[in-house]
Amino acid sequence: MDKYGLVGKNISYSFSKSYFEKKFAAEGIHASYQNFDLPSLSGFREIIALEKNLKGLSVTIPYKEAILPFLDQLDEQAAKIGAVNTIQIKNKKLVGYNTDCFGFMKSLFPLLEKQHTEALILGTGGASKAIAHALRSLGIEYHFVSRNPTKNDFPYEGVTKEVLEKHFLIINCTPLGTHPNLDEAPNIPYEHLDHRHLLYDLVYNPPLTTFLANGKVRGCKLYNGQKMLEFQAERAWEIWNEA
Repeated sequence: MDKYGLVGKNISYSFSKSYFEKKFAAEGIHASYQNFDLPSLSGFREIIALEKNLKGLSVTIPYKEAILPFLDQLDEQAAKIGAVNTIQIKNKKLVGYNTDCFGFMKSLFPLLEKQHTEALILGTGGASKAIAHALRSLGIEYHFVSRNPTKNDFPYEGVTKEVLEKHFLIINCTPLGTHPNLDEAPNIPYEHLDHRHLLYDLVYNPPLTTFLANGKVRGCKLYNGQKMLEFQAERAWEIWNEA
């Protein structure tokens, strides 16, 4: 039986295992999907050595960047992004891909309106790199918002009314608001948002995070990460099964 799995830390909540198990059952696919919940990547090589029928892996928080040294090769797009969320295992070689970018672009594109020319990316982890690459591909300018900003980024306290009046697309790439920490949200001045803003949260559990709920009160358009996850998972499945 072919095996697939998810590599991450504290991932019992994860979407991927449930998604692929339902897919396998619905489509009559003779395969299994397992969570590899690792406190560190020191155990990663052991998984590869022991799991003989492993054909592909998904990678999630906090290892999308840390996994790179363990791979034999990177897809061109993944190399540009600098983060991997999908690993194809073929002929004993581990090849890294990034399907987050694909999933985000496919889900975002139908939502875009004329005012969505500049974006704020909240957070600077592995997922944010894929989001930035997608925005570049769509011709949307962006700034990162970070607790430890670099030269061209904003600190959270730097997100003012004036900044929000230029950036009508705001993407939460932090884990804030994820179950079970439901009351958490990025610290931005939500009172300056209005109907022109689109709030996109990569978090999908719960469907309406505090970040999105704060925007709903102001009349913002809202979108969570569920469709992005589905699109990136389907793209990962295609990669794992390429001839």
